[in-house]
Amino acid sequence: MILDEIVADKKVRLPEHKEKISENEMKKLAAAYKGKTHSFYEALKKPGLSIIGEFKKASPSLGEIPQKMDLLDRIVEYNASVDAISCLTEEDHFHGNVEYLKQIREKSDLPILRKDFMIDEYQFYEAKAIGADAILLIAAILDDEQLKEFYALTRSLKMDALVEVHDEEEMERALKLDARIIGVNNRNLKDFTISLDTTKRLRRMVGKDKVFVAESGIVSDEDVLFLKEQEVDAFLIGRAFMEADNPRELAKHWKTLQDAK
Repeated sequence: MILDEIVADKKVRLPEHKEKISENEMKKLAAAYKGKTHSFYEALKKPGLSIIGEFKKASPSLGEIPQKMDLLDRIVEYNASVDAISCLTEEDHFHGNVEYLKQIREKSDLPILRKDFMIDEYQFYEAKAIGADAILLIAAILDDEQLKEFYALTRSLKMDALVEVHDEEEMERALKLDARIIGVNNRNLKDFTISLDTTKRLRRMVGKDKVFVAESGIVSDEDVLFLKEQEVDAFLIGRAFMEADNPRELAKHWKTLQDAK
């Protein structure tokens, strides 16, 4: 299963990172971070559709993604159209890097989600030190105790957590955690098939007191209209924006479509 492979590779990468910057030093860097904080939660909680625009260079399902524009030009587009930014920092399968997030932080005042496979406390301190406002917690790769501890650590570092689920069992775990931002990944991480019905099915389990995010598989007007019916609060969009010649106009179009009566 690809998810197991990604996590295994992450476990190999972590000692390399810790060799360059020790865990104690990373904790000091996180504590010393004085950058402005940006509320990921508030950006998604506000009335109307919120859009999280993603930056990624590759994925296991798509392979290498042709870059229609460089990172800094893309951030200019996102700054003018979306409500938050997601940055892949996983190296082996998504060709991400923490340096990309640092560059985005320098050029954007939007909340930034560090999207990675978070399995070690070190990564949370690193996220804080590089200027992330939120991190991704994937229920499929964490047990209940890890979810609880990592969620508490995230909040103690004054970051938000997007808790990602894929099925009813994982949704129950997220609700038990009392996570205030829950994302449903429409991509099955076991076989990488996509179904927006996953959002429709799991939406029924979540009250309006949570911020509900639809992730993956949003590539057309029909997808936006379908998810509008499910009353989602936000979309996380990667592929469609990465492939678009003008992500700014696409984001604005989908917001208009979402707001249409």
